Amino acid sequence: MLRILAPVLLVGLLASVSLAAEVTYPLNGENTKITFVGSKPEGKHDGGFKKLTGTAKVDGTDVTTLKVAVDIDMNSLYSDNPKLTAHLKSPDFFGVKTYPKSRFVMTKVEKSGGEYKVTGRLTMHGKTKEVSFPAKVEATGEGFSLSSNFTINRHDWGVSFGKGKVDDEVKMAISLRAGK
Repeated sequence: MLRILAPVLLVGLLASVSLAAEVTYPLNGENTKITFVGSKPEGKHDGGFKKLTGTAKVDGTDVTTLKVAVDIDMNSLYSDNPKLTAHLKSPDFFGVKTYPKSRFVMTKVEKSGGEYKVTGRLTMHGKTKEVSFPAKVEATGEGFSLSSNFTINRHDWGVSFGKGKVDDEVKMAISLRAGK
């Protein structure tokens, strides 16, 4: 009887472990915020994106297994000035009619001291570049959270209007909370 029962229990245990391992969470504009600060000699402007869709997958509570894919609706771009918002959507900057979506696909999460280093591919304005940035990533009881502040150079994606009048570096902030 033990010869029959042991393999059945082992198969049941392995099936429950594999079913519980990877969890997929939906991402949207409610649980994921992407904001930016663009600067120029006369000051700065805050903005972000209201609409995005995507998924985050993680094996249990091991955040180094985290995989995120997010599509950003570029037409949902906003800033602290309506006239600037319209200009940012124009071909001078993001050309949202030609490039209606941007995409970020996370490829790696590495522990680095008390923080993590996130690496992925950012496609924006028709160009894909690898980006890496520091992040605080935590497993919560029923999901995980990720937050980061970093900079990107807008010229890397061909967004070059106002060179010399608008700073090349754009400060980015990401806040993501997946789960219940």
